[in-house]
Amino acid sequence: MKAEHGYLQKKYHLATGDTVSRFVSRITKNTYAIVLAGGRGSRLHQLTEWRAKPAVPFGGKFRIIDFVLSNCVNSGIRRIGVATQYKSHSLIQHIQRGWSFLNGQFGEFVDLLPAQQRISEDRWYRGTADAVFQNLDILRTSKPDFVLILAGDHIYKMDYGKLLAFHVENKADMTVACLEVPIADATAFGVIGVDGDSRVVEFAEKPANPPPMPGKPDKSLASMGIYVFNTRFLFEQLIRDADDPNSSHDFGKDLIPYMISKYRVFAQNFEQSCVGTGNGNGPYWRDVGTIDSYWEANMELTRVIPDLNMYDHEWPIWTHQEQLPPAKFVFNDDDRRGIAIDSLVSGGCIVSGSTVRNSLLFSNVRVDSYCNIEGSVLLPNVEVGRNVTLKRTIVDKNCNIPEGLEVGVNPESDRERFHVSPNGVTLITPEMLGQKVHSLR
Repeated sequence: MKAEHGYLQKKYHLATGDTVSRFVSRITKNTYAIVLAGGRGSRLHQLTEWRAKPAVPFGGKFRIIDFVLSNCVNSGIRRIGVATQYKSHSLIQHIQRGWSFLNGQFGEFVDLLPAQQRISEDRWYRGTADAVFQNLDILRTSKPDFVLILAGDHIYKMDYGKLLAFHVENKADMTVACLEVPIADATAFGVIGVDGDSRVVEFAEKPANPPPMPGKPDKSLASMGIYVFNTRFLFEQLIRDADDPNSSHDFGKDLIPYMISKYRVFAQNFEQSCVGTGNGNGPYWRDVGTIDSYWEANMELTRVIPDLNMYDHEWPIWTHQEQLPPAKFVFNDDDRRGIAIDSLVSGGCIVSGSTVRNSLLFSNVRVDSYCNIEGSVLLPNVEVGRNVTLKRTIVDKNCNIPEGLEVGVNPESDRERFHVSPNGVTLITPEMLGQKVHSLR
């Protein structure tokens, strides 16, 4: 154990024989994290018709926002604000039910920061920087030394304590967490150029010709939308930006380009702070922003050894835990056998005389007899009637799939009723089935 730069590095010895380090002392305790969770995620189409993207279920029992909040708690950051805007009720309800275990008596909390026109009656959150600017009074009340700004709609595991330690060691005004991406994909990101000391010298938002990394001509260094600021410096920059009539009030488009030539802005490679990369495939990070990427990320979890380890006791993913009975599989006749193969099946599910392969069944899914469910994601409270076939299908919460329906067999027929993605994944919602659902999603 060693103390440097005002933080405490603790070493933990795991049962596997490995040693991990946690940076958990003063810098994490004196950090306030703001999670930006107000976006719809329109590329998810009808899946976000009634919920914000961070509230979309993922991984059999979680919601997307659980991953960033779990990273905060596991990193020792227990003062968290969640900025919400678009159709946020189910997200707010989930946070209230699943994240109320933090103890306010010890200065631990998850604050909800809905867009509430705090600055002007005609102003909602206009950009990522504006969302933080409109909550400056709340930040001032908490008096943190550092502010950690996070996106609430990505799937990854990261020790923010290591990012903060890097920030302190480099005496930075601001630090950006970065991810190595193929240069062909970098056009969708803010791309960062650094010198030999990891200081940011160049930044381009979604460039047509992304610059390669030094020594890696096929890779670019992309911003993850994760920023550490010294608090006073952040206040100064947000106030300056708010007064700029030509600004779009966005960190990537406006603040970072302005700051890199004037202040100490550094970049940390995600490899240095990611958690759980023992499979040799590199850091795990997914933007499940399209129907295809959402389906693929869920399907990855059905592998024998998935890239995302959700069984890690050292870095658990916290969520709202319903009190549900165990999953149940019934009937063992030759033509009516309840089984699930290479699948994740959550509590409250009943598979009655049907076969489930390479699929995820969220809580309280009921599958009646003689069904074939393959390569599909069934969100909570779905009921599947008899003789149904679902292949490469996402079924939204509370759907009642009628008896005999076949989906994923004839794409042209599916397009007449449902949404079919470019890669042939079919999305079904209650509205597409003509069903009225009054409960929130």
